[in-house]
Amino acid sequence: MPSNARDGVHSQATIEADVVVVGAGLSGLVAAAQAYAHGKRVAVLDQEPPVSVGGQAHWSFGGLFLVDSPEQRRLGVKDSPELALNDWLASAGFDRSEDSWARRWAEAYVDFAAGEKRRWLSALGIRIFPLVQWAERGGYGPQGHGNTVPRFHVTWGTGPGVVQPFLAKVNEGVARGRIAFHFRHRASHMTTTAGRVTGVGGEILEASGAGRGEASSRTAVGRFEASAGAIIVTTGGIGGNHAMVRRQWPGGNAPEHLLSGVPASVDGGFLAAAGAAGGKLINGDRMWHYPEGIHNHSPVWPSHGIRILPGPSALWIDATGRQLPAPLFPGFDSLGALRHILASGHGHSWFVCNRTIALKEFALSGSEQNPDLTGKDIRLLASRLNPGGDSPLRIFLDHGVDFLQAATATELAGKMNSLTGSALIDPGLLDSLVQDRDRQVASGLGKDPQLAAIRAARRFATDKIMRVAPPHRLTDPQHGPLVAVRLSVLTRKSLGGLQTDLRSRVLGVSGDPVPGLYAAGEAAGFGGGGIHGYRALEGTFLGGCLFSGRAAGRDAAASV
Repeated sequence: MPSNARDGVHSQATIEADVVVVGAGLSGLVAAAQAYAHGKRVAVLDQEPPVSVGGQAHWSFGGLFLVDSPEQRRLGVKDSPELALNDWLASAGFDRSEDSWARRWAEAYVDFAAGEKRRWLSALGIRIFPLVQWAERGGYGPQGHGNTVPRFHVTWGTGPGVVQPFLAKVNEGVARGRIAFHFRHRASHMTTTAGRVTGVGGEILEASGAGRGEASSRTAVGRFEASAGAIIVTTGGIGGNHAMVRRQWPGGNAPEHLLSGVPASVDGGFLAAAGAAGGKLINGDRMWHYPEGIHNHSPVWPSHGIRILPGPSALWIDATGRQLPAPLFPGFDSLGALRHILASGHGHSWFVCNRTIALKEFALSGSEQNPDLTGKDIRLLASRLNPGGDSPLRIFLDHGVDFLQAATATELAGKMNSLTGSALIDPGLLDSLVQDRDRQVASGLGKDPQLAAIRAARRFATDKIMRVAPPHRLTDPQHGPLVAVRLSVLTRKSLGGLQTDLRSRVLGVSGDPVPGLYAAGEAAGFGGGGIHGYRALEGTFLGGCLFSGRAAGRDAAASV
């Protein structure tokens, strides 16, 4: 980066490299590491300060979708590539002509997840927590959405543990003078020469002392132009840009109140520039937002929300107190639950349970909310088995604005209405729902499909050990006061993006590759402009960054 002029304004800066990567998140680091490994000079641009390298992946829980893994087999899980692909296609629901490449990406990715992926990550030093989790359980029958078996593998070290080996490789390239980071460089346009994308330009932003994830200054102090034989776009999605999220919301019925599961820098600002350079943007209306968001008691970025990863035992009711229908139990179908909740005309819903269920079954998504896994602290990890111990969840339970506790359902309903400033929850109806649920438990058998799902879940070792409480009466005084958690919609991932072929080359409207232009990660819909279709099976976002970033880096290097 050029030095400051006397008046504090940068002069025009020129950057030259074989490959330019726009975005220093996980997919950008993977692409840069691959291009460097193939002998190329690489420039990595990012609008944020150096402290935010790694992007959203740093904040993630580190979940990885693997198929027929040693961890699954040790737990008695019987998985196969065929079963996983069936689940993926049933969940994706590909139904558009432009989904053809996305489907090819899905087939290739499942094959990768069933074979090379784990070996590759293991060789890089990435280790997997042995207790596989079961996300997106579905419940619509054998041909419906959901994971037939548990496939959510948590990285030992969470998101930072995934980022570290790729960042280390890039830093090696920096030390050898083959890779250069250019932070505070906000790309805004591309340059095309003789039909080939050959450069990218934009503004140099003033230095910022903002911490990781914090909003940084957008004051420009200069401009830059970068030229290369290949440009790789890895700028992420739009989840921090609520105005864009609302514009692209299917049906236009975005809730009035949204929490952000990603920093404000995830603004989608460069996607239009890639489109102007000839890239085809597709599936913008497909997004993956969570209905189980809570306000972070110590926010880092604007409207900072955290997702609850729930077990199946809480009663899930909409804003008016009506229980969500089967199979919309906690942890079964995020998109289905989101659609149902918003159809009520309100943007929030509630989990109702008791303290035992909350402490046993509620996990918090994100590296910062899981210090035991992130810090690879076995002693701290063991404390999860002690519901009375201190934990990030307990801090939320006792101090979070969205968490309420009461001795009776009637008292709880009053607190719920007070929190929302409404009278939407009928105390008598909530008490009746809780009592009817308790009668089903007391019967020992029952007709409640949610209780059947709970009992089935406890047949799986991970759930029985750490994720699903034994069925019991919600009002049993031994299990503590009743708990209600207000849930808001949490923005997270774009499922659409730049359409790419299996080499991560960006395709134009004609269907042919745009020469010199590549995309990976969320900017490419994690591959093909939408590898997930309408629904994600979870653990597939980091993996999509790895898979598409690797392809982009390799092919870009080979092209120059």
